[in-house]
Amino acid sequence: MSTSTVSGQAAPVPRTEPRARFRHLLVAEWIKLWSLRSTYGVLVTGALLSIGICANSARANVHLIAASPDPGAGTAIDSLHSAFVPEAYEILMLIAAGVGAVTVFGEYASGLIRTTFAAVPDRRAVMAAKTVVVAATMLAFGAVVSIASFGLTQAIYDGQGIGLSISAPGALRAVTASALLAPLSALVGMALGALIRHGAGTVVAAVGVLLLLPILFQGETYRWVKEIGNATPLIAWDALTDNPAKPPPFPGRYPETITEAWIVFGTWPLVAAAIAVIVVHRRDL
Repeated sequence: MSTSTVSGQAAPVPRTEPRARFRHLLVAEWIKLWSLRSTYGVLVTGALLSIGICANSARANVHLIAASPDPGAGTAIDSLHSAFVPEAYEILMLIAAGVGAVTVFGEYASGLIRTTFAAVPDRRAVMAAKTVVVAATMLAFGAVVSIASFGLTQAIYDGQGIGLSISAPGALRAVTASALLAPLSALVGMALGALIRHGAGTVVAAVGVLLLLPILFQGETYRWVKEIGNATPLIAWDALTDNPAKPPPFPGRYPETITEAWIVFGTWPLVAAAIAVIVVHRRDL
């Protein structure tokens, strides 16, 4: 029986709205991310900057080789590691972290988060969908930058006979690690945005965690100091982009192994995603 009577009049039974499925949340978060014009501009500008820095570095090295009277000058160039210039990928990290952070604190700043959670009370599901969308987007962004940086720089180096193919030792690992650096940084930005909920504060925290922390723990006097530095994404990325065919002459004390570096790359995004989900679920709006 679909109706009840009160004083001889039929009263409608309240309709229950269907629960939002996870794919619906994914679509909603995708629309939110790409409805911002800044998303396009930031990603395109960041990609061009990162790729351009790497390509310009390769061109400068080629000019030095061409101007050198030593016919073997090209052998001194590490074609693999110089294809992934640290400054270029530090820019990539900050851009990815900024995009990840704004997806969280941007909703708090605008008040949209209240509407979102009113429509979908399951906060963990909302944040999980946001995490998936941001990670997938930034993985594509990182892959474009990484593949383009490697391909363009090796094409430039090929004129001097020192270009590498993707099958060269360590090349695929370096390209993969550089692509994964973007979603890793984006998820760290999301976690910081969920914790701080303030634009300027989140950006400062992202710079501190992703860029300054590795610098503070570069010392080799104490093993524990070096191990903390090795546990940061930037140092792990540097280890993963090293050329196994050209090991450094002075590797230093307590170098990070490839296995340890991959563990760092796997742990940081998982912990960051968990923090973002837990914090938003437990804290008041």
